[in-house]
Amino acid sequence: MDQRPTVEVCFTPNLYPLHFDGSDIIVIIDVLRATTAICAGLSNGVKKVIPVASVEEAIEYRQNGFIVAAERKGMVVEGFDLGNSPRSWLNPDLVGKTVVLTTTNGTQAIHVARRCQHMIMGSLINLDAVVQYLRKKNKNVMLLGSGWKNKFCLEDTICAGAIAEGLLSTGEFRSEEDSTIASKYLYLSARDNYLGYLKASSHRRRLRDLNLNEDIKYCLTPNKVDVVPIYKNGEITL
Repeated sequence: MDQRPTVEVCFTPNLYPLHFDGSDIIVIIDVLRATTAICAGLSNGVKKVIPVASVEEAIEYRQNGFIVAAERKGMVVEGFDLGNSPRSWLNPDLVGKTVVLTTTNGTQAIHVARRCQHMIMGSLINLDAVVQYLRKKNKNVMLLGSGWKNKFCLEDTICAGAIAEGLLSTGEFRSEEDSTIASKYLYLSARDNYLGYLKASSHRRRLRDLNLNEDIKYCLTPNKVDVVPIYKNGEITL
């Protein structure tokens, strides 16, 4: 019997109950843009991130003096100063600070998987760091795409495929699910030109229509940071 740990891909949070089989580590992926912003912020010196599912929770934190980032449908929620643009999380004023975050998709995925044993944040900008971290842990892994309102999302699937391929290519991991095979081959098709491959993707179109092309370029550039954000007791830190 093959004793190697498994790596499997779950396309969207609403499929999580169907895929979860006791995986030791869950990797949350929201390339455009929540997990990218978290990686950028923590790499820049943000002390910790508190993800919350609803705007109402975010408002409560703001009323208690917290810095709060809130995004819905790609835009900063009215009344908040910060959203999930990763470039805005590079602001020196955020160094050493705690940031509360709520987003359309990424924080929802975190909320769905919050009771798992071990959760980390993955994106293209910390791709190699995540692969190395998972190899060292040598545990069963689920790669959970945040999707778009519980619908399939191309960029998250490609990122999941990149992580899966990074693990499977070592021979140290195995996979049994078709979702993982599909993700891997999507990644192999896209890896030489993420920007071009995702040109027609729905979420890239949404962000482009909001004049967020620089965010898109940042999010689709692999290995800009060497960090692995870890979720524990309701907080994300390094």
